[in-house]
Amino acid sequence: MILSKKNVQDTEFIALSSKNKKYKIKNPFSEEPRINGKKTEIKVLDDKDGFTYILYQGKKYLAEITERNQNKYMVLINGVSYTFTVETPISFKRKIFIEKTKAKSKTELIEAPMPGKIVDILVETGNQVKEGETLLILEAMKMQNEIVSTISGKIAKISVHKDDIVNKYDILVEIERG
Repeated sequence: MILSKKNVQDTEFIALSSKNKKYKIKNPFSEEPRINGKKTEIKVLDDKDGFTYILYQGKKYLAEITERNQNKYMVLINGVSYTFTVETPISFKRKIFIEKTKAKSKTELIEAPMPGKIVDILVETGNQVKEGETLLILEAMKMQNEIVSTISGKIAKISVHKDDIVNKYDILVEIERG
């Protein structure tokens, strides 16, 4: 189905962060965007040099969609990379059902979100880490990006060394759930 202004007037979409935080977005083509039911003032602006900015709560954020694969997006906002998917209510229910029925792996793989150079490794094999804790620093496009743990657990394996060059999706660290 092709979405147009006419057939999305009452359509609800669900944006899921990489940590599965859910944001309901209704009528994305309206002049009054709503996120989780709240009227939200967001403006997308382009400057004369071709850069895109998001104006939100009086602040201007440099934004760029660095990757799009079907309904999965990677967005760079002020140099920080965010990954999310956009789901319809039906695809969201299907995703939840699939996640509940598949066996959970005991090991979480932390992958490089973009190509770059490893400039620092802040953990060692055997360390206990908490969700959100910084594991290493990846330099990409002259910016240093913190790569954080997506779960709490024990570092099982570090697959990179300082000064290594990595490609997108290369496995950086393996963490055993704890």
